[in-house]
Amino acid sequence: MLKPVWKTWACAIAASLLLAACQTAPVATGLSPAQITVLQREGFALTSEGWELGLSDKVLFGFNEDLIEGERAANVQRIGRALSGAGIERLRVDGHTDDAGSAEYNQSLSVRRAEAVARLLAGAGFAPENIEVRGLGKSRPVADNRNAAGRAENRRVAIIVSVD
Repeated sequence: MLKPVWKTWACAIAASLLLAACQTAPVATGLSPAQITVLQREGFALTSEGWELGLSDKVLFGFNEDLIEGERAANVQRIGRALSGAGIERLRVDGHTDDAGSAEYNQSLSVRRAEAVARLLAGAGFAPENIEVRGLGKSRPVADNRNAAGRAENRRVAIIVSVD
């Protein structure tokens, strides 16, 4: 027995829509594909926090430092110009420390580190009011604080682009 024509057409349309959905990359981040390309090119990776600057490109600080100078400052400004040029307008900057010292001191130091990066990003074209600064102290280590190399990796600032 032959199927009614409308059922055949309905199945064909449904199959076409399913195939089209499989071929279209979802953009659930609120960012354009061009913006995502810039983030990836600059070393950002999608995390549960948003697009976060990759570990190898994070700003590392010396012990008890909150200044960024020379090549490190130029790198932050280059990244800021690339993001701003891609139309990314809002950032979050999270400062971190190793576990040496008191919790209060590390909290203050992590804020100063994040503020130092935020100033460089503002100089690269971001409106200061569009840069959220957070100090996380020693609460989120990415490496082992029991050795010098691990402590150095934990003295960092992460630049995050929200997915909202």
